Amino acid sequence: MLKSVIDWTACLAVRLIMCLIQSTSVERGYEIARWLGWFGYVVNRRHRRVAQDNLRQAFPGRYTAAELDRLVLRVYQHFACMLIEVAHIPRRLRQSTWSQYMTLRNRAPVVKLALEGRPVILMTAHFGNWEMAGYAMAVFGMKPYSVARSLDNPYLEQLLRRFRTRTGQEIIYKRGAFDQVSAVLERGGMVAFLSDQDAGHRGVFVEFFGRPASSHRGVALLSLKHDAPVCLGFARRTGRRFHYEVSVEGVLDPRDYRHLPDPVWAITQDCARAVERAVRPAVDQYLWLHRRWKHQPLAPAKQAA
Repeated sequence: MLKSVIDWTACLAVRLIMCLIQSTSVERGYEIARWLGWFGYVVNRRHRRVAQDNLRQAFPGRYTAAELDRLVLRVYQHFACMLIEVAHIPRRLRQSTWSQYMTLRNRAPVVKLALEGRPVILMTAHFGNWEMAGYAMAVFGMKPYSVARSLDNPYLEQLLRRFRTRTGQEIIYKRGAFDQVSAVLERGGMVAFLSDQDAGHRGVFVEFFGRPASSHRGVALLSLKHDAPVCLGFARRTGRRFHYEVSVEGVLDPRDYRHLPDPVWAITQDCARAVERAVRPAVDQYLWLHRRWKHQPLAPAKQAA
């Protein structure tokens, strides 16, 4: 009972904040976001240190301590700005207005695959504004299913789900998702994944920024099982305010991997390389606050035990 009251109160607070954000201009919202980002940077020491450590190891010797602090601050501010944008997207992003807020690059491969009737897996990362990318796909008439983890707060989950499905996007929750995703792909559908988080010791280890990173193998397994190409797409904020470049960085066709000794590893590795290529020109737009390298391959002695 107490948890339900706390969850409901938190959701009410979020809804009030969203209303306040929507009542102001985007420009004013960005000003607020800079302060929110700074506040998060100051009070959230644990994730700040995680980000500093991640960046230090991903870019050894590239940043001084002062430069690293400023970069992590920009990471916090980027995600605060993303929240501002999410509040404004439903009122601004439509078929008649999308070109004011995004530039599309290399979308032909996705359109071609959709027209051919082949199932498609869309793979992106916690980079730029992934919520905007999913929302935009449905605006353009493509109705993807997106795999997501449900929030612990059911009231906030309902609020987020309403936003995500507003334009026709459907949500499949991670728990028990494999069978549902398989059913969508079997009928030639389109499924989107955020597949760049630590997968524990049972994940497949691939190289990411020069270090072994445990990665989920589900995208590769589904791609091979259903002959579904993996389209690697990202939404990167450009220099203009509330403007993103939404691009397909590449397409991985499972037919090109079946002859390899370990096609699951090869597809997963190429997905990680695509994320790295997207992140390098805009380092501050990636979720460095997550312990991406939390798990490492077990030493041979431990594996034998």
